[in-house]
Amino acid sequence: MSALALLTARLFGRKIGTDEMGNVYYESRRVVPTYNRTRRFAVYAKGVDSSSVPAEWHAWLHHMTAGPIPRPNYPWLKPHQVNLTGTPLAYRPKGHDYAGGLRRPTGGDYEAWTPGS
Repeated sequence: MSALALLTARLFGRKIGTDEMGNVYYESRRVVPTYNRTRRFAVYAKGVDSSSVPAEWHAWLHHMTAGPIPRPNYPWLKPHQVNLTGTPLAYRPKGHDYAGGLRRPTGGDYEAWTPGS
């Protein structure tokens, strides 16, 4: 996080909490007259990447809840993961050029459309 963003957050906001990724969440000390509510913002731990905000904090940031939602502890629940689009770890289905490029053959029931036929 930049030093200016951290300084501004500490001067004009009060710290609400942090998440497991290291993002720190703040709320402004004053009510913004235009919206008649406080401003909520995050200082990201690893660059500006809004996809690193987990769902429980996303609801709080957008004024959907008064506080962060407690994370349920289900055995099937996976930890939050940032958006991996554009990285080597992005999902690529079978047949994608970067995953080998071999698509399965069609079943023979497909006939291409041609204009005028």
